[in-house]
Amino acid sequence: MDVLNPFYASRILMVDDAPVNLKLLRKMLEKEGYIGLEEILDPRQVVERYQAHRPDLILLDLNMPHLNGYQVMEQLFALKDPLLPPIIILTAQNSREYLIQALEMGARDYITKPFDRTELLIRVRNSLEAYYSFRITYDQKSLLEEKVAERTKELHDTRLEVIRRLGRAAEFRDNETGMHVIRMSQFSALIAQSMGWDQEAADLLLNASPMHDIGKIGIPDHILLKPGRFTDDEMKIMQTHAQIGADLLAGDDSPLFKMAREIALTHHEKWNGTGYPHGLKGEEIPMTGRIVAVADVFDALTSERPYKKAWTLEAAVALIRQEAGAHFDPEVVKHFELCLPQILAARDEHRDQYMTQTES
Repeated sequence: MDVLNPFYASRILMVDDAPVNLKLLRKMLEKEGYIGLEEILDPRQVVERYQAHRPDLILLDLNMPHLNGYQVMEQLFALKDPLLPPIIILTAQNSREYLIQALEMGARDYITKPFDRTELLIRVRNSLEAYYSFRITYDQKSLLEEKVAERTKELHDTRLEVIRRLGRAAEFRDNETGMHVIRMSQFSALIAQSMGWDQEAADLLLNASPMHDIGKIGIPDHILLKPGRFTDDEMKIMQTHAQIGADLLAGDDSPLFKMAREIALTHHEKWNGTGYPHGLKGEEIPMTGRIVAVADVFDALTSERPYKKAWTLEAAVALIRQEAGAHFDPEVVKHFELCLPQILAARDEHRDQYMTQTES
């Protein structure tokens, strides 16, 4: 007996309705040094005992009352356990059809009774060795998957932080407090959820929409910060911020940056085709741009700034409703109104120093 063999500590589950057979198995295996042996006389207990003790090998008889070996295997495989241990069939049935059926169902090996002690021990050892090799590979794969998932999350978080910081930087240049991008992104996600978007897609919109005006970084200060109305030439320059933003966000194929680019490019398009930069009309405008257009305008109207007073909620909602079918997608406006209580709650949660209670 090789006492240094690590397989001797393996947990082996022995299933047979005949006590004499279990006694013989135990005697053979204990003599070889195996110590983790467990006997089951009633096959109806196999699944419960398996889940409780997680054996490394199962020795299974075929002909048993209540459940035969095939039925026991069906129950075990139904667990869909990726680490289900090998099953060795020990049976007096030496017919080829029994052997084929057992192997087709997933048994690792098949030994007929009366079995040779040496053969049994070799097959037990080989099955355990194969199982432990599989466990090592599985554990390494799981560790690798964890590291990949961790690294993917780090990259996602980095992209997200870049999106947020650049989005706020663009707003600060435009005499904003930085809270505008937080509010309008919250509004956008709420509208999207009302329209049936799942949580993952709504979260993506929440995280991508803060970059909607990143292109303002490329607009000269004397235009961007001008307190009065723009001249026609100044307006043309101002409108280039949509394309500038899209160009700044190009080159990254992650879903986050792709959506952020789409929003930057299209949130100034209008439902009736009079928007910019490309004069898209109706459903030519991506849904992300249509949603953000409503969220962005609503927050801009209801926010007070050093250079303007905030609109009342009633006036702002009336304008949004009035522009349905002109500036805005009517369906988006409908869902804006449906989730208006949640939008107002988000607005109250993220107020800035210039915002005052102007609602009547």
